[in-house]
Amino acid sequence: MSFKYDFVKNRNLYFIISTLLTVIGIVFLLTAGLKLGIDFDSGSRVNIQANQTLTNEGVEEEFKSLGLEPEAVVLAGKNDQANVSFKGALSKDEVAKINTHFEDKYGESPSISTVTPTVGRELAQNAFYAVLIASVGIIIYVAFRFEWSMAVAAVVALLHDAFMIVAIFSIFRIEVDLPFIAAVLTIVGYSINDTIVTFDRIRENMKLEKVRTQEKLAEIVNRSIFETLGRSINTVLTVIIAAVALLIFGADSIRNFSIALLIGLAFGAYSSIFIASQLWYVMKSRQMKSKKTRPVEVEPEI
Repeated sequence: MSFKYDFVKNRNLYFIISTLLTVIGIVFLLTAGLKLGIDFDSGSRVNIQANQTLTNEGVEEEFKSLGLEPEAVVLAGKNDQANVSFKGALSKDEVAKINTHFEDKYGESPSISTVTPTVGRELAQNAFYAVLIASVGIIIYVAFRFEWSMAVAAVVALLHDAFMIVAIFSIFRIEVDLPFIAAVLTIVGYSINDTIVTFDRIRENMKLEKVRTQEKLAEIVNRSIFETLGRSINTVLTVIIAAVALLIFGADSIRNFSIALLIGLAFGAYSSIFIASQLWYVMKSRQMKSKKTRPVEVEPEI
């Protein structure tokens, strides 16, 4: 069977592209780091409920009149609510001034929440543990359901997708908050689902034919990718349409979630087609070579 495109033959190109992107991401993370929101850094958030339409400029001016400089102002509802973020925890006097000012102006005290540096570190650790536990669970499931080499390939592709989201957020200085973590975990589930579909087709095709050469193995990998390619593209396009709708019509509070989701969906489709299956092919090829070169023990003559 002939194929229009040989995925396996061009595997080194995909590995080089992913390696370059990973190196660029590491450089930015080491030099610029992540732009952490107050969910992971010390800060305060003030939620204002007004009886009139608010504007970003108007809310900023109100706080400047109190001698405060907001980090960000996000409008919600019918522009009658505002979520205002501050770097660093507000003092008791500042909280009292804010409550008095906005209660006099809008007839309702704002709700104020503060994240201390200790809480921020705990949230960051918990987010890391969540991704780690998900990865370990996936390794166990795929290894039990398929084989260890598929589990390793699937998790490498999964971590590749998660890292690319983090790297792009670092490069473009997009704020990292709790919805960002939700988006990463969503992509973890989506990416592994797409990869498992391809691996399942590879396993089915492996059962139908005897695979004794690397050429035959490459043919099966290529065929399996083509047989699931339409399904993968249709699935990712459907979810991307929903993510774009969220980005355009959703509230500002979930904008970063939508951006992370779009990035993860794109890289998830890429890794399931170009990375995971190719990694498995490399490991499987090495297993086949080791079996062929393994010396045969001969019993000594008596």
